[in-house]
Amino acid sequence: MYVSEWENGKRTISDRYARVLRQLLGVTDGELRDAAPAPAAPFADGYDDLLSRIDSASSVSESMVKTFNDQTELLRTMDRQRGAAALVDQMSGHLAALEDALNFAVLPATRRPVALALAGASTLAAWQAIDSGAVERAWRHYELAKRAARDAEEPMYLAHAMGEQAYVLCEAGRPALAVDLVRDAQRTVGQSGSARLRAWLYAAEAEMCAHAGMPDDARRALDAAMAVIPPGPEDRDPDMLSIFLNGAHLARWHGNVLALLGEDSAVTSLYSALEVMDPTFVRARSGLHTDLAQAHLTRAEYDDASTHLRQARLLASRTSSVRQRRRVDLLTARL
Repeated sequence: MYVSEWENGKRTISDRYARVLRQLLGVTDGELRDAAPAPAAPFADGYDDLLSRIDSASSVSESMVKTFNDQTELLRTMDRQRGAAALVDQMSGHLAALEDALNFAVLPATRRPVALALAGASTLAAWQAIDSGAVERAWRHYELAKRAARDAEEPMYLAHAMGEQAYVLCEAGRPALAVDLVRDAQRTVGQSGSARLRAWLYAAEAEMCAHAGMPDDARRALDAAMAVIPPGPEDRDPDMLSIFLNGAHLARWHGNVLALLGEDSAVTSLYSALEVMDPTFVRARSGLHTDLAQAHLTRAEYDDASTHLRQARLLASRTSSVRQRRRVDLLTARL
């Protein structure tokens, strides 16, 4: 027993002595016992991976950018027919691929086309987020779209992102601030923007003014939109693919603003728009029925309002539109 205790004490002293030596000499246990040192880990600084990403981004060709834009167009078509809820994962992956390509592109000649594609995709993703009720995500997507538009040196895309971002402010209860943002967007693009984009911005201003209780400003903005919209049935802006606007679409917007202002004449404009509306714009059609319900409520025509609200609710459910269902619920409470 005494021998065992002596041996344990000896080992304790030895361990303590070894620990002091390690601290004084800065050596490991293996080195202290003349053991061979462990091989050093290979030095890794991440430059190889960085250069690989830069080389990959620099090789993004026109055909690759076209593929990105084609994917955005496909998602846009699916969105207006089926709604945004089923596209969240696809849209997130699409944006991530575009952001990755832009983050590692070095020279302006490579960055600009990718940034332009990202600006268009981000505004689409933001509007989908608004429709889904994800307002913070929508705001972040619009900020991404604005940064990408600035990187691409494309004031039209920047102005469009600002104009759509105003809807987030309006629906959050800040319509006056939304008016200021839309007007700032108009100044951003000036007269260099396409006529269709300028008409779109004027119409957006009219809607924001109506929500802000500025009826005279709303009517002036509507008149300005009507004055610059190109004639004919064509609705796609070749310089701004996110814009779908012609005289028929503007008539619907005109009616919506008049309904917000409480004017009886809104019904005429809205029914005219309904007759010529493209049936593939399912969510927009839901919005049009909601506008008609609001216009009929203004005229105390409750049966007609109820009919349009049922149709609006059905279409909103088909596209899983949280935004349109919220409008329908608010108007239904007034019946």
